[in-house]
Amino acid sequence: MARPEQVLVLEPQHELKFRGPFTDVVTATLKLSNPTDRNVCFKVKTTAPRRYCVRPNSGIIDAGTSINVSVMLQPFDYDPNEKSKHKFMVQSLLAPYDMTDMEGVWKEAKPEELMDSKLRCAFEMPLENDKTTEHSALPKSASASLDDGEVKKIMEECKRLQMEVQRLREENKQIREDDGLRKRKVTSLAAPHSSSSSGMATATMRDEGLSTRVLALGVLFFVIGVIIGKLAL
Repeated sequence: MARPEQVLVLEPQHELKFRGPFTDVVTATLKLSNPTDRNVCFKVKTTAPRRYCVRPNSGIIDAGTSINVSVMLQPFDYDPNEKSKHKFMVQSLLAPYDMTDMEGVWKEAKPEELMDSKLRCAFEMPLENDKTTEHSALPKSASASLDDGEVKKIMEECKRLQMEVQRLREENKQIREDDGLRKRKVTSLAAPHSSSSSGMATATMRDEGLSTRVLALGVLFFVIGVIIGKLAL
């Protein structure tokens, strides 16, 4: 007697795809849907039980509901020339109305009550250009992790530094003008050479101090500008 047709709807229907690299656990999701008005018992079996971890590997799907089964492929040395011969089978049967022990139901089930669906396993390695795309997307995803508040703070700090640099430039310009006026007065009054030298040295030190501050703020402003530029990418 032929077995009844599978009542569960599988997604995917025929093939489980596992995408490498296979240096770590790779998980594929199998969705099982029960469109009937009866509860359905299910089991997931494989031809390579040591290579996979299935959660859940058995259970009951209530009428009109669905579940996701995680199929986890364990790490292994991938050989592109070796085709996968691994297979999975989803076995099911209609749950009795008075069911109390699921294991007992499976043991007492008749062959003509069992339904099953088979799936192949396929291994895929990412292409080189896919890897490049993934790497190039990292900076963008990293910048996206910054919230709006952090970006706003950086913009405000950038604006504040810009105003500070402008203020120091104007102050430096005013000091140079005052120094020039003082030099002209000293020259016209024929002040002693030592006094003139002391005034010029003091002014020079002030100019150098301000120039250093302007340069430091300029460098800091440039660095923050670079950060803002990266966030905008």
